[in-house]
Amino acid sequence: MDLGVGRRNRNRGYQQLRVWQEAIEFYRICSRVFARFPFTLSKVAAQNVASADPIHRNIAEGYCSRSLREYLKYLYIALASLGETVSGLTACRHADQISDSDFESCDLFAFQLENGLLKLVASLERKQDSGTRIDRLVVRESNASYGAAGREESEFIPDG
Repeated sequence: MDLGVGRRNRNRGYQQLRVWQEAIEFYRICSRVFARFPFTLSKVAAQNVASADPIHRNIAEGYCSRSLREYLKYLYIALASLGETVSGLTACRHADQISDSDFESCDLFAFQLENGLLKLVASLERKQDSGTRIDRLVVRESNASYGAAGREESEFIPDG
């Protein structure tokens, strides 16, 4: 499945991250498991799917943020959502609402995703501590593309 990887730009770089791809797959797996819940448990199912959804969203939002500090904040939020989802899966398993097989496949995938997120966080924290990542976005573009006269290049540097 092409997840928009063919449309590349700097702001979509998160799509190349293994943890983002795994978070999308984790959401898909959880959605399928909870789609089989009976109507009487629809709120439980909806909450579990809803807790899996922001994992990939926060990875992307953090990646697209302007600072390393913000990126790390969003990755920690993704980890928290993952923890919430695993807690829900565990509760549903203990209540015999999902099978051992479904729980094992979700839990194993969550474990892999969590380890990937923790490695990414550790790597970024090392960069933050060493000061090797630039926290400011610099975009160079031609004014000619906007039909503007004057300088050929402009520079946009947002406040970080």
